[in-house]
Amino acid sequence: MANVSPASDGITIALRGVHKHYGALRAVDGVDLDIPQGEIFGLIGHNGAGKSTLFKLMLGLEQLSTGSIHIGGAPIGGRGFRALRRQLGYLPENVVLYDNLDGLETLRFFARLKGAPLADCPAMLARVGLEHAGKRPVREYSKGMRQRLGFAQALLGKPRVLFLDEPTNGLDPQAIRDFYAQLQALKATGVTIVITSHILAELQERVDRLAILASGRLQAVGSVQALRERTGLPLIVEIDLPEAGREAAAQALREATGVQPEALPGGLRLLCPRERKMALLAALAPLGAHDLRLQEPSLEDMFFGISD
Repeated sequence: MANVSPASDGITIALRGVHKHYGALRAVDGVDLDIPQGEIFGLIGHNGAGKSTLFKLMLGLEQLSTGSIHIGGAPIGGRGFRALRRQLGYLPENVVLYDNLDGLETLRFFARLKGAPLADCPAMLARVGLEHAGKRPVREYSKGMRQRLGFAQALLGKPRVLFLDEPTNGLDPQAIRDFYAQLQALKATGVTIVITSHILAELQERVDRLAILASGRLQAVGSVQALRERTGLPLIVEIDLPEAGREAAAQALREATGVQPEALPGGLRLLCPRERKMALLAALAPLGAHDLRLQEPSLEDMFFGISD
């Protein structure tokens, strides 16, 4: 069996000039992207941005219009890709399962398709917290349970690359935390993970890098911090100050940042340009501030700043 391994430059997934057209619709329109081994890579965009189509192209479920995709140095759809695909795991956005099968039967069905050991199925159910429901028919599963069962099938066969499309749909907060803990454990073993989510706050601290996709084109690629620096969005600063010193403090902060602070009941608030952050902190030192809250732009702020 072929194994997914990084190319000589450490890149596991490489896309070059990838296009997918449906008539006049350019669902994916000239995407170039490298994803190294062992990275958790986020892919975000509005509905219809091309995320799911890009997933299907990387899985070989859709044919490219033009361009090339390599995984582990092997071309998608090329010789040996059938064996290579056994090393890929996929959780689609809408998990379709057979309602009359129970949870364990469902995993065994997928294990046979993947050529994975049937003996691994009970442990996989336990891994996603469904050991208690293995003999229950899937029609009795909640949406969150179905999602966890879908994740379990994606993990069958110990894949080296995982494609996860909106994987936390229907999961409660504890299940989401457990899910991302599993992704971190997989990453530690060298598994490469590509994930999409509409819940941007969920991805913000959990991906190594991400790409913003709009109208089939990549708008930006990088770490969350790199995208913050690219967008140039200001920092939100709130300062608790005694009433007697607020006017002088407002003047000092205005001189340091070029921004007029806004009065709050207990102090001041301002949007500080990133390049003036150190000047702001220096100006704060003599002001006798009681507390300081500094908020970086969120991934949601950056998404709208780049994609709109």
